[in-house]
Order: sequence, then structure tokens, then C-alpha cells
Amino acid sequence: MATRDLHDHPFDDGTITKLEIFENYAKEWLPTFVMSYPDKELWIFDFFAGTGRDINGIAGSPIRLLQQVKAQSGNIFNKKCKIHMCLNEFEKEKYNLLQKCCDEFVKNDSELARLSDTYLFLHYRNCDFAELFPKTLTTISANPSLVLLDQNGMKFLADKYLLDLEGLSQTDFLYFLSSSYFIRFGETEAFQTNLKIDINRIKENPYKYVHKSILEQLKCKLPNNSKLKLYPFTIKKGANIYGIIFGAKHPRAVDKFLKTAWDKNNINGEANFDIDDDLKKVQLSLFDGKLPTKIERFQNELQEKLIQGILRTNKEVYDYTLECGHLPTHSSDKIKQMKKEGIIDYNEKSPLINYEQVYKKNRIVIYKIVKK
Repeated sequence: MATRDLHDHPFDDGTITKLEIFENYAKEWLPTFVMSYPDKELWIFDFFAGTGRDINGIAGSPIRLLQQVKAQSGNIFNKKCKIHMCLNEFEKEKYNLLQKCCDEFVKNDSELARLSDTYLFLHYRNCDFAELFPKTLTTISANPSLVLLDQNGMKFLADKYLLDLEGLSQTDFLYFLSSSYFIRFGETEAFQTNLKIDINRIKENPYKYVHKSILEQLKCKLPNNSKLKLYPFTIKKGANIYGIIFGAKHPRAVDKFLKTAWDKNNINGEANFDIDDDLKKVQLSLFDGKLPTKIERFQNELQEKLIQGILRTNKEVYDYTLECGHLPTHSSDKIKQMKKEGIIDYNEKSPLINYEQVYKKNRIVIYKIVKK
């Protein structure tokens, strides 16, 4: 099938959204690992790097990643942490532009130039992803890694890649896919050969949920004992639906991605538009009263689970919050409200629902039901 050449046009709003999420997650990821792994190596893999910029000079993922490396230059020097960036582009002409763009960017920036060849290493590749990816797995599995996969079409979304990523323990990945293509071409042999998806199940939901529906089926492909957590971010570009799949095993990584996603859209944290029509829910329904927004619905369900004793501690609430794709503040706000209303009580000044308290300091708070 034909695919659009993204680099023959200016980046559209949807592409900018994708790039901003890639960059903002790198902004969260880099300092965490730089500060936690002194004298170690970190790897960033951008397997579909493009030319570095669009035709108007707007930065693509490689330049945005370098900007975030620059922002951490002081910490990188202090911790003597080596940053390796593997930038791959299959088309030769674009590969040449990519290398020139990134080399010039590093050379012309004093901070990056100081890092170069001592703490910053750029590895350019002009390879087919299907051939390159298996060759990098040893490096990815041996080092803390951030992997960006940005397919245009469906050729490189396959069961085997997802399962390879599932087998890695120190790897976070952001996988961009053309979700609308499933509706148009999902029943063809080319699609089903790469990724077996039940298209009829996808069509049971409104079109705007196609990306989310794909993700739910991908989750079912993971081993039963898998610790990998997958989260969607839907991107609407005109009439088409695209999206990012984020994957990680560590709760801190999940926490940081959810922060990135909710910073992008504080209404639902999972799309670049009002996917659940929450803005309309501020009005009262004539028959049902006010319909709950996504956050309100989550908080109502959280309260029920606390009252029923299904959730009893800050750790259980924190894990549940991440599992539901929400921010710890959404739970903290509800629990503070419940304490104020005399529904629950706890022996701390705050609910302590955050990664630092739960996993680093191992501070466990027990929530006691006062009234039901």
C-alpha cells in the first residue's frame, strides 16, 4: 500500500503532537536514568528517524532528543553517564540529510559539542528496520533504553516485535501507528500476516476508539505473567486516527508517561481531542443528571473500592491508579475529600500516593473506613 512521505510536507498538528509526546517523555526519562546510573551507558533508539527536520526547519525526533540531552548536560558531566543515540533511516537520501542535520546541530551547540565523543555518541544506521531491530536486541537488553518506533503504514507492526519488547526489562518504548489503516486494510492478507487483529471487534466501537481498541487486543497477546504495561494516546489528524502505544514494566516509567500524557490533555490524558465528550458533560442531562467525566468516574470507582475494602493502602491505590491510566493526584484529591467528609481516616498529613513514598521510601498508609 502507498504511504505518505512525511518529510515532503511540513509537519501537521497531529505529527507535532506525536513529536511533543516523544520529546516530553524523553525529558522525563533522561534525568531519571542519568541520575540513577552514574558511570553507565544509556541508549536511545530512533528506528524511523527521518531527516531531522521538516521542510520548514521544524525539529523532528532526532533534534528534539538532542535538545533534551543538552538540557541534561550538567548532570551527564557530573555523573559521567554515556548517552548513545542510534538513529536509523532506511531511505539513503534522507539518511544523508539526517546525518548532516544532527552533526551540524551538535557541532554548532557548545554544550553538545563538549559532550560529543566523550559522553554523547551518535550511531547512524541506513538499514531496513526488520534487519536492524534483531541486531540491536542484545544492546537494548543490556542497558537502560528508550525505543522510538514510528511506522508509516503497517509493515513494521508485527506480533514478533511486541513480544521482543515484552521480553526486555529496562526498556521503555513509544510506538506510533496508523490506527485508521486497520479499518481500511486490516482484513487483507498483508495485515493479518504481520499482526492478527479481529477487525470486527474493532468495528463494534465508534471509529474514534479504533486506536484504543487495537491496544486492548495487543494486551491479550502478552504472556499471562507479563509485567509489561501498555497505554494508548490517540491522535486525530483530519479524518484519520493515529496513535501512540507506550510500553514499560517499571511503575516509575508508567507514572512519568501518564504525567506526559495528562500534561498534553488534562481532560482525558489519552488523546489530542475530547475523545469521551467530557466537555459536554458539564451540562446537566435532562433525564440522568450530570454525567461523570473520566476523572469523576474514576474517582467514584475508587471510592467504592475503598469502602468495600478492595483497596486499603496507599500502595494499593497507587498501583490501581496507574493501572487505570490516571495521575496519583486524581486519587489523592478524592481521598482527601473522603477524609474531610468523615468517610475514611489515616494517620498521615497526606494520603502519600506517589512513587517516592510507595516504592522508594516504602511508607505504607492504611486507610480506615469510618462510615459507609
